[in-house]
Amino acid sequence: MSLPSTYRRSESSMLEHQTWCNRGFEPTETSLANMVKAQGLVQKFKVTHLLSYLGRLNPIPIGVSKTDVVWLFDNVAFRGPNGSWQAEFVTAVFDARISTKFVEAVGDIAEKVGLSKGDKQEKTIEQRITPFLMEVLPGRRVDIKFGESTELRLGPGGRNGISSELKKLPDSSARSVSKSVAEVPSGAGGLLEMTTFYTEPEGWAVISDIDDTIKITQTSDPVGILRSTFVAEPTPIAGMPELYWQIKDIVTPSAPWFYLSASPYNLYPFLRDFTHRYYPRGQLVLRDASWMTIPGLLSNLTLGTQRYKVDRMKKLYEWLPKKKMICIGDSTQSDPEAYGEMYRKHPEWIKLILIRKVADIAAIGTEAKNAAKRFEDAFKGVPREVWHVFEDPAECREQVQRVVG
Repeated sequence: MSLPSTYRRSESSMLEHQTWCNRGFEPTETSLANMVKAQGLVQKFKVTHLLSYLGRLNPIPIGVSKTDVVWLFDNVAFRGPNGSWQAEFVTAVFDARISTKFVEAVGDIAEKVGLSKGDKQEKTIEQRITPFLMEVLPGRRVDIKFGESTELRLGPGGRNGISSELKKLPDSSARSVSKSVAEVPSGAGGLLEMTTFYTEPEGWAVISDIDDTIKITQTSDPVGILRSTFVAEPTPIAGMPELYWQIKDIVTPSAPWFYLSASPYNLYPFLRDFTHRYYPRGQLVLRDASWMTIPGLLSNLTLGTQRYKVDRMKKLYEWLPKKKMICIGDSTQSDPEAYGEMYRKHPEWIKLILIRKVADIAAIGTEAKNAAKRFEDAFKGVPREVWHVFEDPAECREQVQRVVG
């Protein structure tokens, strides 16, 4: 279910609120074009829409049709309490037909980022904006073929078109990854293949933010967010790809990676392609609160991120309580506060916190974000050797080697 901006603002931190006010997020968000729901679809599947309020308890789910778009999300398999393999499977289903305001939305973004009408970069906006404009389809189930022969039925999805559920998996002690393929009618499109990465209960794992930690996003500038999301070529932070591949070698190639971002699920294909291109593959954990709303992109990335990230890390802890975690983030959002809070809850779990200090004060919105007191407050009760603030990624290799030993 989409959360109104007023709700997200009520759970935002003081720094987030200051950035939101000082950088003009409010007028930018309210001026962005919103989408019109496809009321014809609502009427056609009225019963399905009503039953979708029941989530997985929906007694009459609908299968995927040839005009639907299906996304399967990569995941990590772990051992449950009885030692058997399980994993959380996330799917999303849309209608391929997009909002009636497609042209208006493209023109709106182009104008906000300073493009002239007819600029060739409007084609890029059209491609990237489409996931925000497709109608989500609640109450759908998705059948997949997991591995070589296991059939799994996922869903049905809830009101936001997303289904998320733990599934038991066959024993796979001899493999590190498994592939799955969606079984859909001819004509259906989307991300129809996914990868499951296996990890044992003990050993190392990495949790990493995305925006302004490993990818230039400018999360403290509303126009910067729109430009980096819908127009610009996705660009890694200098030195971070090299650091991540070094970390992967140090903690062993089988260590799982979780990319925990406040970006909405609409950006999954975009961010998946980016991480696959530059960084170790892993599971993307994204926010599901703003389907079908471009204005919600700004709220998602900038408000209530601490509470959201701590909530998701609690789930990772439930899955992998014996792991030793390396957490990596940046100073533009609430990563220091979120990691600090999680350490105080489970000090035996988090072994190292690395925070990228974004030096361009204009880009991050407020000088207080890089103040020494901010980091001291965020990491109150966290041993000094556990957290490290850096500007040059090269200095982090020594920190990782020291902790991993």
